[in-house]
Amino acid sequence: MLEMNRIRKSFGKVEVLHGVDLEVRAGEVHALLGENGAGKSTLMKVLCGIISASEGTIRINGEERSFANYDEAIAAGVGIVFQEFSLIPYLSAVENMFLARELTNKFGLLNRKAMRRRAHEILQQLDVDLPLNAPISSLSIAEQQFVEIAKALSLDARILVLDEPTATLTPNEVEHLFKVLRELRRKGVAIIFISHHLEEIFQICDRITVLRDGEYISTCNVSDVDNDRLVEMMVGRRIEQSFPTKPDLPNETELVLEIDEIQLKRTDPVSSFYLRKGEILGFSGLVGSGRTETALAMLGAHPHAKRSMKLNGKEVNFAEPADALVAGIGLLPESRKEQGLITSFSILRNISINNYGKYRKGRYFIDLTKELTCTVEAMEQVGVKAGGPHDRLDTLSGGNQQKVVVARWLNHDMKILIFDEPTRGIDVGAKAEIYLLMRKLTELGCSIIMISSELPEIIGMSDRVCVFRGGGVVATVEGEDITSEKIMTYSTTGKLENAA
Repeated sequence: MLEMNRIRKSFGKVEVLHGVDLEVRAGEVHALLGENGAGKSTLMKVLCGIISASEGTIRINGEERSFANYDEAIAAGVGIVFQEFSLIPYLSAVENMFLARELTNKFGLLNRKAMRRRAHEILQQLDVDLPLNAPISSLSIAEQQFVEIAKALSLDARILVLDEPTATLTPNEVEHLFKVLRELRRKGVAIIFISHHLEEIFQICDRITVLRDGEYISTCNVSDVDNDRLVEMMVGRRIEQSFPTKPDLPNETELVLEIDEIQLKRTDPVSSFYLRKGEILGFSGLVGSGRTETALAMLGAHPHAKRSMKLNGKEVNFAEPADALVAGIGLLPESRKEQGLITSFSILRNISINNYGKYRKGRYFIDLTKELTCTVEAMEQVGVKAGGPHDRLDTLSGGNQQKVVVARWLNHDMKILIFDEPTRGIDVGAKAEIYLLMRKLTELGCSIIMISSELPEIIGMSDRVCVFRGGGVVATVEGEDITSEKIMTYSTTGKLENAA
C-alpha cells in the first residue's frame, strides 16, 4: 500500500535522512524502530506532508504522490496520531473529530446530530465507549488516544501512523488498544507503529523496519528476530546487559530516610518503609496504587492524612517541596517537559534555575564564570551529549534531557533523588545509560527512590521493592524475592496465595 523510496531530508547543510526506504502492506502492523534521533519522526513528517523531502518518492497504492501539507496527506488517506496529542481540551470529542470540517445542513448550519451519529459509529467500530459531549480535558489519556484514532479514521485514513501510542496507558488500556489495532488490521488498514517498548513489537506487529542515525538498516519479519538482535540493529552494538550489577549492601547500612508512617487518605492503609544510603528502592504497583502520590506526600506536594518521618535520624516535617529541596531531596518528575524542564531555555539555564544562590556575587550580581564552570562540570558528571551548555534543551534527545534534570540536582548537592518513570519515552540505548548513571550516583553516596511501571526495570534496578496497592505499601521484597510473579501478585491481590 505504501512505498517510500530513497527519502533524503536536509536541514540547511545537515542531512538527517540518508536515502531511507519504507514499505508497508495493507492489513499489517509495521513497526518503525530506532533510537531517539534515528529519523523516525522526520520520515513520518515527510509522509504526512508536514515537511517536504529533499529527495525520494512516495507511492500509495502504486501511484506516486507528493504532499505540500498535512491536508493533502489526509485527503490521500494518511492519518497520524502524534505522541503529543493535537486535541483542543475545551472542545468535546465530537467537536475535535470534525474540527475545521464540520458537517452542515442545507442551510449551512452545523449538523450536530449527524456529527454525533458519525462519531458514535466510528467509536463503536473501535469498541470504545466514551462521553461524546464531555470536554476532552475530562477524559482519560486512553480515551483521548482513542479520540485521536477515531479522528484519523473519520478522515477515511487507510494508512495510520501511531507515535508512541502506549507511553501513558495502563496494561489494560494497552490491551484494549491492541484489540482495536487488530480489528483495523483485519479491515485492511496499514498501521505504522512507533514504540520504544520492544515487548509490544513482538505482541502486535507483523514486520519491522529499523533506522539508525538517519540510515535505513533493515526490514524483517517479527518472527525472524529476537530482542537482542533488534537492540543490536538499533544501536549498532550488542547491549549484553541492560542493568548494571547490584551492590551487596549490608543490612546495617546507614538509614538516610525513615517513613515511620504515612497515610494518603483516612480510608487508605498506613505505610512505613525506609531508604538506605547508596541503594535504589523501587516503588512498584498498578497505576492508581498510590506510588507517586506517596512520594509527593513525603515532600509536602500532595495531601496526606498522616505522616511521620526522619531524615538522617532527625524528625522532619516538609510543609512544601521547597523544604525538601533545602534538606537535600530532589524529584525527577514523570513528565519532564511539563514539570521538570523549560525546553525553550538553554541547558545552562535549566541546570542553574534553582541554584542561583550558590552563584551570588555580592548582593545583586551573579558570578557568570562560576555558573558556567559548575554547569559544565555537572554536564560532564552525568554525560550530557550536546554541543555545549548554551544549546537549547529542546534540541536534545529524551535521554539527554533526563540527564540535564539529574545534573541540576547534583549541582544542588542533592543526597536523595526520586526518579518517577526515569526511562519513559527513552530508547533502549539511552535507557542503559540512565541505568548506569543511577548506579554511579549510588556509588557516590546518593540514595534513590525509583517509581516505575516497567517490571523489568523494577526487577533489574531495585535493591529492594515496595509494592503498592490501594493507596499504600502492601509488601516489601528484596534479594531473590524480587520477581515478576511476587510483585504482580502483591500488586493485584495484596498478598501471596500461599502466605500464612
